[in-house]
Amino acid sequence: VQLQASGGGLVQAGGSLRLSCTASGAIVSRNAVGWYRQAPGKQRELVATISSAAPTRYADSVKGRFTISRDNVKNTVDSQMNNLKSDDTAVYYCNLYTPLRNYWGQGTQVTVSS
Repeated sequence: VQLQASGGGLVQAGGSLRLSCTASGAIVSRNAVGWYRQAPGKQRELVATISSAAPTRYADSVKGRFTISRDNVKNTVDSQMNNLKSDDTAVYYCNLYTPLRNYWGQGTQVTVSS
């Protein structure tokens, strides 16, 4: 399984970015897929997850601003991030969970300037 994350970049506070996670070797609609992030000096934390077997979950800090979605044709999971804040600055990682193991993408940097 390989996960390719894209869409990160530099944006001003209040702006928007869209992250995309493309999976190969696994079908996103059959697994839980999520976005996590890790800021400098902090632990990796959940941003949002989407699964056919459970409700979509969001971290409290991003509720109302981020939307996770899945494209079953493209086999991708996206995160639309609006009204970005400086606290959203982090490396964002795509994760695919299976009962046997977790898979991680390479990470994409999101930097929000204030």
